[in-house]
Parts: sequence; C-alpha cells; structure tokens
Amino acid sequence: MRASVLAHHTFVWRCLRRLGVPEAGADDAAQQVFLVLSTRLHEVPTESEKKFLFATAVRVAANARRVRARVREEVWQDDPPEVASDELDPEQSLSVARQRALLEEVLAALPIEIRTVFVLTEFEKMSASEVAALVDVPIGTVASRLRRGRTLVEQQIRRVQARLVAPPRARSDRGEQS
Repeated sequence: MRASVLAHHTFVWRCLRRLGVPEAGADDAAQQVFLVLSTRLHEVPTESEKKFLFATAVRVAANARRVRARVREEVWQDDPPEVASDELDPEQSLSVARQRALLEEVLAALPIEIRTVFVLTEFEKMSASEVAALVDVPIGTVASRLRRGRTLVEQQIRRVQARLVAPPRARSDRGEQS
C-alpha cells in the first residue's frame, strides 16, 4: 500500500484537482481514493493500479462536485490567495490565483468524459493510447473527445474573455425598471 501511495499520490491529487475538487478538499479526496484501494488491494493487479486509482478518482471527484453544488458558497473575486508564495509578490500571487480560478471555471464547463481526456492529454501529457488504456475506451474515442474538448475550451475561453472585457451593464440595459 505504501508503495502505491508513493508512486501515485501526486498523479491522483492532480487529477482530482483538475476534475473539479477544490484545493481545500483535494487531500481528503486523495485519501478517499487510497482508502478504496486499501479495501480492494488484493483484487487489483499491480499493473492495473494506476487505472484503478484513476477510475476511483473520477468517482470521488464526481461525488465532491455534487456535494459542492449543494453547498452555497460565495466567492469573492478580489480575495488574495490563502497561502502567499515566497517566490511571488502579493500582486503576482493574486494574479496566479485568479488565473487558476479561471482555468477551473473553463474546465468545469466541460462534460466529465471530455474533461477527463482533456486533462490527461493536455496537463498530464499522456499519449492517446495511454489515455485509452486508463479510461478503458477505444483510441478513436479519445481522439474525438480530445478534439471536442479543445473546441469547447476555446469557446469557453472566448466567453470568459468577453465577460472580463465587457463593461458592467446598467440595470436599464437588462430591461429592468426602477
């Protein structure tokens, strides 16, 4: 079990984050993934461990997103990051935190099947054949999901950019009356 955690913890944690688990819950979610592995360790062949962990991470992330959707949380767009980096000044830290929030927003708009393939290829730098083996789909499906994911990400980025550039609309612009 220890060897599995050492070998795969970083991968599991990154996947959970990119599949929509907030940073504050990523450690707990990773622990849940490895807890599931510990109960089924005797059933999972060593060569299939990463695949099992990823499939479990997808389910844990889906549960975390469902729980998060039920909890109303107000997010302030101008809050500084919780932990300041020693390498960046406060303005740079804030900028990085905002960029991460925008990336999470863009990724959250993707359907989970497309998001999974997109994250594994674009962020984890896995080949299409590695992704196909990991998510247990044909390589052609990986290619089509990746193409669709790239298109959706580009569309979502354009929407976010337009929202950030557009001036706030007055109440009368929205058809509301005083």
